[in-house]
Amino acid sequence: MAALIGTAWYLANRPPADAAPGGRPGGGARGPGGPGGPRAGGGGSGPLVTVGMAVAKRADIPVYLDALGTVTPVTTITLRPQVSGVMTDVLFTEGQTVKKGDVLARIDPRPYEQALMQAQGTRVRDEAQLEAARVTLARFRTLLGQDSIARQDVDTQAALVKQLEGTVTSDKAAEGAARLNLEYTRVTSPVSGRVGLRTVDPGNYVAGGATTGIAVITQMTPIDVQFSVPQDRVPDIERRVAQGAKLSVTALDRTKASTLDTGVFSTLDNVVDVQTGTVKAKARFGNAGSTLFPSQFVNVQLLLRTVEGAVVVPVTALRTAGTGNYVYVINEDRTVSMRNVKRGESTVESVVITEGLKDGERVVTEGGDRLKDGTTVQLPTDAPAAPRARGGASGARHGASGPRGGASGPRRRPE
Repeated sequence: MAALIGTAWYLANRPPADAAPGGRPGGGARGPGGPGGPRAGGGGSGPLVTVGMAVAKRADIPVYLDALGTVTPVTTITLRPQVSGVMTDVLFTEGQTVKKGDVLARIDPRPYEQALMQAQGTRVRDEAQLEAARVTLARFRTLLGQDSIARQDVDTQAALVKQLEGTVTSDKAAEGAARLNLEYTRVTSPVSGRVGLRTVDPGNYVAGGATTGIAVITQMTPIDVQFSVPQDRVPDIERRVAQGAKLSVTALDRTKASTLDTGVFSTLDNVVDVQTGTVKAKARFGNAGSTLFPSQFVNVQLLLRTVEGAVVVPVTALRTAGTGNYVYVINEDRTVSMRNVKRGESTVESVVITEGLKDGERVVTEGGDRLKDGTTVQLPTDAPAAPRARGGASGARHGASGPRGGASGPRRRPE
């Protein structure tokens, strides 16, 4: 009976599992007051949730339309000779920037010079015949007035004058065509732009209107960028254009790290692509630094408008539930309140709150998944101080429990 009573007393008063081994005096002091004991963390309450915080503020938010665009030249010309012959000279360098009217190549002009001389000779001969016919007609009319010649002879001579006049007109047209062909032996640039790679070398025979041409000239300044906008945004764009606004368009590189050039919105297409639900648009850029290259892919940002004085918060502060959008507002007593809001336009980093939030209120940006309405939170600025305060209180309790632990040591020794 004594053994059973002693065992029962021991089981009821044995030290906790984390007590010091060997039952040393004072070892039990770390049981009830040590880390993980019933009184750790302030009376058994769970740890506070540390959250990120941001302050709602007023700012001007630009509304952009982002799209992927393709650089398209305003004019692209394939330089083709208009007459046939041997190309004697090439006066341009591949990649050279040329101006409108510059001579880029020459074709052997001698056959066309001879053709021009022949046309000129024919015209002079026919003009002389026409002049003789006119003199004869004048004489016949004088004789007709004297009733010395038949009227039929006068009419025949007048018809001959008109025939020779038509012949002279044809001769002048043939002479003009010959002179034009002679000018075409000088191949000139029809536009200002950049010359591509040469396809024909000097000394080769070229045919007039050949499909390959001599080279391709691309107009570089100004230059267009073609991109697509969602069909839902078309009314907004047309409204802004109708108001006379010049919409700014920015062309960015592939990584959106640097700006290539800034231009102005030009026009919209007249149909919607049924496969993508978008409408093609075009913007024009000055391209003074030649940073835009034909057929280059660029990222396009169209500045539709600017929302002035809007209440904005970071994008991470806005959350979505079945009831709509909401944010966690941090109160003065460090509790949070879930508040439904209405969102507006947004950027990559910020979102406009049109209803439900005021300027200067604090909202949770990180850690919202662990919160609910009324939860007490800890801010990053005061998180380090809280553990030290709880640790000091726990240490005090540990120190106070030491004597009790020491006093309880001798009571265990009789066992």
